[in-house]
Amino acid sequence: MADRGCLLEAAPLPPEVRESLAELELELSEGDITQKGYEKKRAKLLARYIPLLQGVDPCLQAENRLSGPSLTTAALKPQKSRPTNSRDERFRSDVHTEAVQAALAKYKERKMPMPSKRRSVLVHSSVDTYTPPDVHSAPPDVTTGIVHHSHYERPQVASVRGVPRGYSGSVLETADGVPVSSRVSSKIQQLLNTLKRPKRPPLKEFFVDDFEELLEVQQPDPNQPKPEGSQMVVLKGEPLAVGTPWPPSLLAALQRWGTTQPKAPCLTALDTTGKPVYTLTYGKLWSRSLKLAYTLLNKLTSKSEPLLTPGDRVALVFPNSDPVMFMVAFYGCLLAELVPVPIEVPLTRKDAGSQQVGFLLGSCGVALALTTDACQKGLPKAQTGEVATFKGWPPLAWLVIDGKHLAKPPKDWHPLAQDIRAGTAYIEYKTSKEGSTVGITVSHASLLAQCRALTQACGYSEAETLTNVLDFKRDAGLWHGVLTSVMNRMHVVSIPYALMKVNPLSWIQKVCSYKAQAALVKSRDMHWSLLAQRGQRDISLSSLRMLIVADGANPWSISSCDAFLNVFQSRGLRPEAICPCACSPEGLTVAIRRPPDLGGPPPRKAVLSMNGLSYGVIRVDTEEKLSVLTVQDVGQVMPGASVCVVKIEGTPYLCKTDEVGEICVNSSATGTAYYGLLGITKNVFETVPVTAGGTPVSERPFTRTGLLGFIGPDNLIFVVGKLDGLMVVGMRRHNADDVVATALAVEPMKFVYRGRIAVFSVTVLHDDRIVLVAEQRPDASEEDSFQWMSRVLQAIDSIHQVGVYCLALVPANTLPKAPLGGIHVSETKQRFLEGTLHPCNVLMCPHTCVTNLPKPRQKQPEVGPASMVVGNLVAGKRIAQASGRELAHLEDSDQARKFLFLADVLQWRAHTTPDHALFLLLNAKGTVTSTATCVQLHKRAERVAAALIEKGRLDAGDHVALVYPPGVDLIAAFYGCLYCGCVPVTVRPPHPQNLGTTLPTVKMIVEVSKSACVLTTQAITRLLKSKEAAAAVDIRTWPTILDTDDIPKKKATSIFRPPSPDVLAYLDFSVSTTGILAGVKMSHSATSALCRSIKLQCELYPSRQIAICLDPYCGLGFALWCLCSVYSGHQSVLVPPLELESNVSLWLSAVSQYKARVTFCSYSVMEMCTKGLGSQTGALRMKGVNLSCVRTCMVVAEERPRIALTQSFSKLFKDLGLPARAVSTTFGCRVNVAICLQPNRLGKLAEQGTAGPDPTTVYVDMRALRHDRVRLVERGSPHSLPLMESGKILPGVKVIIAHTETKGPLGDSHLGEIWVSSPHNATGYYTVYGEEALHADHFSARLSFGDTQTVWARTGYLGFLRRTELTDASGERHDALYVVGSLDETLELRGMRYHPIDIETSVIRAHRSIAECAVFTWTNLLVVVVELDGLEQDALDLVALVTNVVLEEHYLVVGVVVIVDPGVIPINSRGEKQRMHLRDGFLADQLDPIYVAYNM
Repeated sequence: MADRGCLLEAAPLPPEVRESLAELELELSEGDITQKGYEKKRAKLLARYIPLLQGVDPCLQAENRLSGPSLTTAALKPQKSRPTNSRDERFRSDVHTEAVQAALAKYKERKMPMPSKRRSVLVHSSVDTYTPPDVHSAPPDVTTGIVHHSHYERPQVASVRGVPRGYSGSVLETADGVPVSSRVSSKIQQLLNTLKRPKRPPLKEFFVDDFEELLEVQQPDPNQPKPEGSQMVVLKGEPLAVGTPWPPSLLAALQRWGTTQPKAPCLTALDTTGKPVYTLTYGKLWSRSLKLAYTLLNKLTSKSEPLLTPGDRVALVFPNSDPVMFMVAFYGCLLAELVPVPIEVPLTRKDAGSQQVGFLLGSCGVALALTTDACQKGLPKAQTGEVATFKGWPPLAWLVIDGKHLAKPPKDWHPLAQDIRAGTAYIEYKTSKEGSTVGITVSHASLLAQCRALTQACGYSEAETLTNVLDFKRDAGLWHGVLTSVMNRMHVVSIPYALMKVNPLSWIQKVCSYKAQAALVKSRDMHWSLLAQRGQRDISLSSLRMLIVADGANPWSISSCDAFLNVFQSRGLRPEAICPCACSPEGLTVAIRRPPDLGGPPPRKAVLSMNGLSYGVIRVDTEEKLSVLTVQDVGQVMPGASVCVVKIEGTPYLCKTDEVGEICVNSSATGTAYYGLLGITKNVFETVPVTAGGTPVSERPFTRTGLLGFIGPDNLIFVVGKLDGLMVVGMRRHNADDVVATALAVEPMKFVYRGRIAVFSVTVLHDDRIVLVAEQRPDASEEDSFQWMSRVLQAIDSIHQVGVYCLALVPANTLPKAPLGGIHVSETKQRFLEGTLHPCNVLMCPHTCVTNLPKPRQKQPEVGPASMVVGNLVAGKRIAQASGRELAHLEDSDQARKFLFLADVLQWRAHTTPDHALFLLLNAKGTVTSTATCVQLHKRAERVAAALIEKGRLDAGDHVALVYPPGVDLIAAFYGCLYCGCVPVTVRPPHPQNLGTTLPTVKMIVEVSKSACVLTTQAITRLLKSKEAAAAVDIRTWPTILDTDDIPKKKATSIFRPPSPDVLAYLDFSVSTTGILAGVKMSHSATSALCRSIKLQCELYPSRQIAICLDPYCGLGFALWCLCSVYSGHQSVLVPPLELESNVSLWLSAVSQYKARVTFCSYSVMEMCTKGLGSQTGALRMKGVNLSCVRTCMVVAEERPRIALTQSFSKLFKDLGLPARAVSTTFGCRVNVAICLQPNRLGKLAEQGTAGPDPTTVYVDMRALRHDRVRLVERGSPHSLPLMESGKILPGVKVIIAHTETKGPLGDSHLGEIWVSSPHNATGYYTVYGEEALHADHFSARLSFGDTQTVWARTGYLGFLRRTELTDASGERHDALYVVGSLDETLELRGMRYHPIDIETSVIRAHRSIAECAVFTWTNLLVVVVELDGLEQDALDLVALVTNVVLEEHYLVVGVVVIVDPGVIPINSRGEKQRMHLRDGFLADQLDPIYVAYNM
């Protein structure tokens, strides 16, 4: 930077060029000019000096290109040290800066993990830099073959978690042997270290009710300071002078000056160069106001009625640069007895807060807006050329009031309004903390009283000159510069904001040239002029008797006043001329400091303890120099007013003398009401302060001003904050402005853009949480911003003893602006809460801030199983068990014996009904690609069996891997294995485009299942032996591979018949959602029992047709695809789910075409249809798709039913005739693939109306579930979670709910593990890979109490049984089984059990851009991964929203938020999220995240 400075010194620039450059720089920073325009103008300015620079240093030009604004600032500093970047707003007191530096020095730089960002987000740029995820970075995909075609493709993963190849042993691994990228793990380690540091003092213990998780109740600190003073007394101001000849009303004064002193100047308007454009005289003001009043009353009609009647409200829309027209409009309205409502000029259709202003105009019944010709031309227009309707605004007529548009009144016309009247004079708008805009009505009486009080307090006299820098449309700018000035025939010089931006000294120059006696400014104007004053010799402020500082009540005004006096005392400024005042929209001017000649006491300062203030107590601080607030007095009470200080909340009791409260004023010069809002008007404008004994202090009501403060020595008023900026965090009060001042004291020049910082609080978990948003300079680096954020946190922690919940940085110039350039805080808060703030950096600190979480649950010593049973008996609760219909009643056992072996059934069918078609396979176009009748299937099976015996040389009992795409070949190969006594293992084929991740799983299943041979197709055989395959696995170790495409038409010599039904029939290998691969053994008797149960439950006969859209490799999908048709003889229409990727409507079209009454699908298929066909139902109807044939559509799943998805599917396809009650769910798991199926009313039973009842839904309390309890609540009650019953229990199946730890039986509606006993349970694990600890007791568990004889299988799922009021076919009461979730998946946090899906559901609801979400834990930190379906620059909005929603709904603090591209969260073929895979991918740093935020 320094060397760049001297480059320009070599070629000194003339002062006017430097000035122009500085102005240009300012325009760019304010957003008044584009970067391109800036560069063009700048090049033009420097054109003749550039040759001097050329050849000096080529880097200069490069630099210029890179960081537009920062260069000029740096380069021009030596000559003109006005660092433009710090110009705005807030000025640090040196005391405060020292305090902050000292506080920071106390901290060693703590290491916090820095968030990691993708490069494209660093640039924080447009969509062009959107980086698609790197294909290699997805976690290994295995058993499905889905390639990443499109960006949104979700990798379906069902792979086994193990160590990827190529990792050396030195890599840090997780407990399960997953390599952890050192980058991720070191950050998590840093985070853990940071979190280990002590927090705020722990809060008191409290009693936890058994059901409720109580939030920690904050206990008051016993050592907190308490007010000790006596009760204050009401402070009365001096009386309004009686002898003075006041005019009877403001309009009378105007008429008097307009007629007797028509040439006297009233108002001078300046242009942006500081030249006077126009001076309005009193004569002109009077005549033009009359013309306007006449026009308004007589020339405006609608439907021949006058448009306006006295008392109507009229909007005044005038730019800040046109005080003359505003003044004419204001007085014109008063003369016409109309009520002016001044508002800002709307610049775009969506200005910050514009909608709220519209709401105000609507509620005031405004139908007409007055404006100027120039302003009207600049307003956004609709196509018709009319002024556009702004969002939320009522329809308005616009009237341009330039002279040529007004009618001259006849000589004899006089306005009525001359005397003082009772009604409303004008309405001033105010934006509240929440962002709502209200109108404050000021009556004619108040208006006059305010003018008189200001005249007396400020000693205004006729023909004085006042320089006004403030907004003349409202507040002090209006009261002094438009109203009181006219009363006293003063001359106001109005300085527009645009001129101040260009030349901050303009107001001082005008004071000097007009010899002004008074000036009206804000602290920022003093600060700006300080930065610009050097080198200005000829300035004198000796004419000023009052320099009124309108925001004298702000914490940073004192340093501006002191600094300003230091510099300008030598130029004639008298110390007593500086007069801070306090005002509020409700109380108007509350207090003002007066010079000694007007009877003011000497000014005072107070150095107060920040800690005392946070408890509302005034303590003058002596020792602790760090956390103090220095405030100056704002002078005395206004003439004719009384002031008292009352408690902020509850009954308005008077405060003690050393207590901070809300200042209340009783005076005839305050606002009178909030327009149209009676309730809050009464609270604010009609407060009756009472003494401690409850007696009112006065007959007349007081007005609450919204200012917080106290009354100090000499009866001076001190203000320490505003009610709007008050944040109550954990019982202590903090003021937003004070927090801003602290943040600004941390390297403001280097980092914060133009001092633009907003602080507000949001309510999360029943307490205010502080949010700080700052604009960072365009040239700030990632490291800078992160370092600044951590230092700000430390400074605020040290000085205010409060934690910041969220710190967000946004790019320069992106926060919503208030009318005169400040930050629109309520709009900023709104954007933060809606997720539209678009920060470029975020740091959340929920771990440090949130101290009111419920206490972690302590596990009680368990009640024994016996006591449980006794307890249930005493309580009259039955033991939770249920069963399907008895098999014995349903079917003659002779047939069951005949159908014991599926191979026999197929032979029998081939013999008795050879030409009955069993299978139809469809392709993506919906055409049948292959069929199989009973005899065809039998013959193909025989050929396979022959090949296995002859070519494969296999013996009975050998295992054979079947690696086929979904189709009839797979089914034929399965029966071929049974025919020769081999044990088939179905394996999903590898994906040709994704061999690297899918082939290792195939290889692993083949090895783990000890397969002696691989049966497959020709194409897959080539693939398994290809060069690409060799890169992924060792292809030399494949067992024999037999290609069944062209095996000879040979018959097996004999068909194998198993010696007993308990012999192994097939192995079912699957990967669980936790990434564990296991094979279960299915015997012949279990296989036939499974088919029999499904046949009975779904009433399947040879005449039925069912449509199946499932993967045929494991579980119920395999059983429906390969086993059931052969057993029951019905025809199955097979739709491979993979085909839906090229034709989403394939499955539903097939259901319609074949009039299938029963159809099965998976959740992923249902989701594809819901998302892909949402807008196409009309088109499908045109094509003739009709789903009214469907009686039942069952979703095959191993999880809690997804109610939202099934409901939206039913709703969407109701248009195509899908019956409302058709959709239901099934439940199965490893130990038993079909526990529940919910067939709807079918067949004979349907005609009798006695089939099973519809699935019921109950609502349970989510908080009770975390404690393993079920508590039923009403729909819609807070924390309620809907659970749908999982289907009807199959015939022959018995279910019981057992305690997860004691293994004792539980009562009805108690949460426990679902245990199942049935003839079709699997007989055990063949092998388990990935977790050797899966025990045999999964298949042979016994209860520890009660019925200890029955052998049960443990499903590993939590659920409960509930007896309903419904009856089933046999007249018994129906028992509904509710599945809550897998035990393996649950997260143990804070001693409670959370189901990931519940947290994920909350997160997905948090923002529309969250497409999918998955959660897992790592070292006790909760990690939330969200997929962003939107622009990358919106990614950081999600961090706070995700953290908030999980805190609010689950009382959990999120440790890490990871934002990734759509499709990164892996799912398996059933549509279940593979959270463990995701965890491994995250720890191995393979997700290529857009952003990772580590919450402190």
